[in-house]
Amino acid sequence: QMQLVESGGGLVQPGGSLRLSCAASGGMLGTNTIGWFRQAPEKDREYVAAWNVMSGGITEYAESVKGRFTISGDNVKNVVYLQMDSLKPADTAVYYCAVSIAGTWSLASSYKIWGQGTQVTVSS
Repeated sequence: QMQLVESGGGLVQPGGSLRLSCAASGGMLGTNTIGWFRQAPEKDREYVAAWNVMSGGITEYAESVKGRFTISGDNVKNVVYLQMDSLKPADTAVYYCAVSIAGTWSLASSYKIWGQGTQVTVSS
């Protein structure tokens, strides 16, 4: 059974950057679609971005992060990254990576395996 572990979260000032990592064990990330989601307190889990290497490295982003966030992967290290630039207080949330086998990338129900999450706080 594949397991995912997120890391790289923390406290950053508005306008700053963070890079989140999603490391996998027990399976290869590059054979699936990997998504990043986030959940702020008292809000629903929100789609952030997805990456699928089998389709030629296609990426997709939510409108709220397009142009600021970049998803990428390292098949050798079996890690997927989320580079987050120009961070805003509205980006504050717990960020999760997940593995999808099929379905619409922006739907949480399409993802089968989830990590435990990493907290990102954007505040001055």
